[in-house]
Amino acid sequence: MTADHSRIAPRAFEVDNRLVLSIAVPMMLAYLTTPLIGITDTVVIGRLGDAALLGGLAAGAIVFDLVFATFNFLRTGTTGLVAQAFGRGDAPEEQAVFWRALMTAVTLGIVLAIAAPLIVLAGARFIAAEPSVTQAMATYVSVRLLSSPFALANYAVLGYVLGRGEARLGLGLQLLLNLVNIGLSVWLGLWMGWGIAGVAWATVGAEAMAATIGVSVLVLRFRRLPPLPEGALRNIEALKTMFALNRDIMIRSFVLLGAFALFARQGAQLGTLTLAANAVLMNFFLLSGYFLDGFAAAAEQLAGRSVGARYRPAFAKALRLTAIWGFAVSGAVSLIFLLFGDAFIAFMTTAEEVRAAAGRFLPWAALTAVSGVLAFQMDGIFMGATWSRDLRNMMLVSFAAYVAALLLLGPVFGNSGLWAALHIFLIIRGVSLLAMVPARTRATFGTV
Repeated sequence: MTADHSRIAPRAFEVDNRLVLSIAVPMMLAYLTTPLIGITDTVVIGRLGDAALLGGLAAGAIVFDLVFATFNFLRTGTTGLVAQAFGRGDAPEEQAVFWRALMTAVTLGIVLAIAAPLIVLAGARFIAAEPSVTQAMATYVSVRLLSSPFALANYAVLGYVLGRGEARLGLGLQLLLNLVNIGLSVWLGLWMGWGIAGVAWATVGAEAMAATIGVSVLVLRFRRLPPLPEGALRNIEALKTMFALNRDIMIRSFVLLGAFALFARQGAQLGTLTLAANAVLMNFFLLSGYFLDGFAAAAEQLAGRSVGARYRPAFAKALRLTAIWGFAVSGAVSLIFLLFGDAFIAFMTTAEEVRAAAGRFLPWAALTAVSGVLAFQMDGIFMGATWSRDLRNMMLVSFAAYVAALLLLGPVFGNSGLWAALHIFLIIRGVSLLAMVPARTRATFGTV
């Protein structure tokens, strides 16, 4: 999906390592604090020494993400549209994109909070774990869904900030959200003795605080700008573009979270110990992903800005530099995980059987950084350029291959088969999108 820029003169700008890193490094630091929430929650619950609670936390996080992260289009779609407006020099449209996204976010968040009992019921049936795991999961999801209006609003705020390439502001907002969440998790979960409910309430409090501050910062900024033209928020063509983009990204995100949910479910069928071990190991995948997400954010902003500016040289250089940096960082991350992964596992849980099981499969988790490089980078490029239909279609193709791999490898190799299927999924996602870049670039910028 691409805007028609045929009547807009190109607006040249230079893309270099400094510009890429000015976006990637702050967002990498910000994103790195996000998996620390999951790690902190795992440590808090892991210190209780109950594998069922740890499994319930993992299952609850999967169910929550399966429902909630489906709406990540409120961040990614907003970033792409704002970046393109920024590239065109269309400041009123940048602001209008944010307000449309925020109104959509709050509405959807309220619906999710009201639907919490139904979501818990569906999640319990999907995970199909042992009763003690299911009970812990239900407690976690029921409470955490109350944060939905605030969390989705934070997506819209971050989408606007990243779309303008204001990575330092994005870093500040994400640090506020994540560090408050971590602090509240330790306080409520351990010190107050609330356990799994405490870590869920920590998320509610942190999301509410971050949303209030983030929206306030942008409102103060907008008050210094000329008011939006009358009817800007009701622009039919802009709304059609937003909803079509959001539809494709929502399908893509839903399928992506479905893949991770299926991974957790298959692990649960191998027993509570395997489920708990994979919960620990998934933190390696999350950590590597958030390293790569910094460069994906740079790719997204620069690709969107290039499309809005109709400046192909900037697009080509953004594509090349974000790939180089992504592979360099992923190699370093995988090496660190392989060298120090056992100590990290021991820190996250005191349960000896979980430590031993996780250690056996550590190499599989550590190498997800390398197999996922292209998937993360291409997601950024295609979201920034708003080539959303391709994102959706290639995700469906990759998911089909993933399911086939699970069915073929899982019964034969057990948990190793599950991890192998995950690697296949990541690789196909990246390669399939990369193969489409030349044709989409010609269609967007022309042949010259």
